[in-house]
Amino acid sequence: MKETELAIKEGSWDALGAEASEIRRVVFIEEQQVPQEEEWDGRDPDCRHFLALHDGIPLGTARLLPDAHIGRVAVLAQARGLGIGAALMRAAIEAARRDGHNTVELAAQTHALTFYEHLGFRAFGDDFLEAGIAHRNMRLPLGA
Repeated sequence: MKETELAIKEGSWDALGAEASEIRRVVFIEEQQVPQEEEWDGRDPDCRHFLALHDGIPLGTARLLPDAHIGRVAVLAQARGLGIGAALMRAAIEAARRDGHNTVELAAQTHALTFYEHLGFRAFGDDFLEAGIAHRNMRLPLGA
């Protein structure tokens, strides 16, 4: 995928929620069988959202909570392996840095630990279950 074909939008849930929620519904609720009540946790209006578009088509999303936790990182199956997840993560990390945070954290599905490690995150603590899926907490110091 050429860099020019990928665009990352940053905005509120009001602005990006319709497209972001459809991606999350497909990835988390349909594909990973996450219960709807766990996916829709009521925190979206308080978050900054990121939407990845390729040729204008929404293919991935992520959110940044006010406490600098990144979550709900999702890329549609047909677009995985194209760098969309990494682009979303870089946008969220940069937004946290602009907000003055010293670190960002996330709860990674354990199968994705290596993906986040390549972005500089380091795991801490024990594995835990969230929505029936094994996760591990990870942290990235932002530095100066």
